[in-house]
Amino acid sequence: MNTGSDERNEAVAAAEPSESETKIEKVDAELGSRAPEFIQARRALHLSWQVGVFIVGFAVVGAGIVMLPLPGPGWLVIFGGMAIWATEFVWAQLVLRWTKRKVTEATQRALDPRVRRRNIILTTIGLVIVAALVGVYVWKFGIVMPWKIDE
Repeated sequence: MNTGSDERNEAVAAAEPSESETKIEKVDAELGSRAPEFIQARRALHLSWQVGVFIVGFAVVGAGIVMLPLPGPGWLVIFGGMAIWATEFVWAQLVLRWTKRKVTEATQRALDPRVRRRNIILTTIGLVIVAALVGVYVWKFGIVMPWKIDE
């Protein structure tokens, strides 16, 4: 490409995008389907691929929802299902990006020394209250071992 300049540095600088343009292109490049090219080339195949990804993601998210009240890593599985959806759907990519940003912000807030000090104080107060309630219960009713319970 001829930029009308005889100096090489000016031509290279004009041809290279700025840092902000690179970030915008990178963000745009991240959004959208990550299906292989041969699948994206055929509309019917791509639609069936999207349906399959949606069903698998839905099953994983459903399993995570079931794990919330039951034993298991419910939230982790739900986010895994969202990650599956994010391989194909822009809305899921945006939700995951928002969630990552909020988790990072919460982590930074939790690492703030004043917040940590406040949390430690509140936890200590809560433990003292629980210990006092347990002490009152034991003083009033005593401790009865399970093997000495009269039937």
